[in-house]
Amino acid sequence: MTDDTSGTLDEALERLHASGPERHGWLSNHAPMAVEALVRHGQGRTVHRWLDRYREKLEEMPRSYAAITEENWHEALGDPRRLADWPAYFDRELADHPWQDVLAVWWPRLLPGIAGGATHPVIRVGHAVRTLLDDPDTTAAPRTAELAHALGYWAARHAPLPPLRQQPGPASGSAADALAAVEPIADQSGGIRERLARLTAFPTWPPTTPTTEPAPSSDGLAGLADQPEEAHRRLTELVRAATHRYATHGHGEPIMLVHAATAPNAVLRVLPALPGELWAPSLDAAWAASAAVTAVYAPSEPLPVDRLPSAVDGQDVTPEEVFAHAAAHGDEHAIKLTDTALDVARGADPMALAAALHACAMIDPVL
Repeated sequence: MTDDTSGTLDEALERLHASGPERHGWLSNHAPMAVEALVRHGQGRTVHRWLDRYREKLEEMPRSYAAITEENWHEALGDPRRLADWPAYFDRELADHPWQDVLAVWWPRLLPGIAGGATHPVIRVGHAVRTLLDDPDTTAAPRTAELAHALGYWAARHAPLPPLRQQPGPASGSAADALAAVEPIADQSGGIRERLARLTAFPTWPPTTPTTEPAPSSDGLAGLADQPEEAHRRLTELVRAATHRYATHGHGEPIMLVHAATAPNAVLRVLPALPGELWAPSLDAAWAASAAVTAVYAPSEPLPVDRLPSAVDGQDVTPEEVFAHAAAHGDEHAIKLTDTALDVARGADPMALAAALHACAMIDPVL
């Protein structure tokens, strides 16, 4: 990220930090995530125009309910009345401690509630950390403030999944087969909170043995706790598999199924800022988030491969052209899925680019 684009991002974040993390009592404010992706992929010139269009989806920050302290944070965790109090708490923490230290303390506290806020809070944290990792020693106020807002949103919407039975994982041990083995819930009605409450079981993933060869599945963390690089490899595999799966299954719910890929990718982006001992539990939480979204929104049948878009206007396209297409489309979900698809598509990965184009084809554009 160049100085020019960093300046555009900082301006955009400052513009957004008077706004709350939600609107209409539950819908997430996607603007900080979308503008970070736009700037990163060379679309900085479009950011303020995009924000002008998004302005009607912004609400003011809610009023403070009660200050959060080291003594009362446990009882405030997961309390949406504290949507303004939690960012204020993290502002104070980040003023007193390096951002990496604050993240290392709070990441394991927040991971069990990764599905809270429909996974938007962890995704917002992933975007915030990515900007800080561009310059780990930065003291740029808008970017550390964005981390405070993101962590605060997650803390306020922290919501653990219900207790789940562990089912046998796929014999292959692959992330793609594990996602394919996730059984859709029988009743896919209502919002995500109602749907998540109906979850009962997931396949166990990843397999115990840290190897690229097929391995039996049991407790995925048992073989990875002391091997952070293997956890990183497996998480990269999961993000790729979830992105590819969106290409063939995104039609089940084009907007919500975006998060089956973008949530684990947010965790992957944060790993370099975390101590190695947190990488395996991060993988476990990322799998839970991706599998949960898959279970509650996945369609019963995939889209035939011959119906996947692989080009714009009939021509093969580059990753840069695919992102420009998403930016012109304008929807925040299409932009974020394309951002993740480009992470996956480093090198040749036509299925990842097809997923991005499929998102743009299925989600209504912003006119």
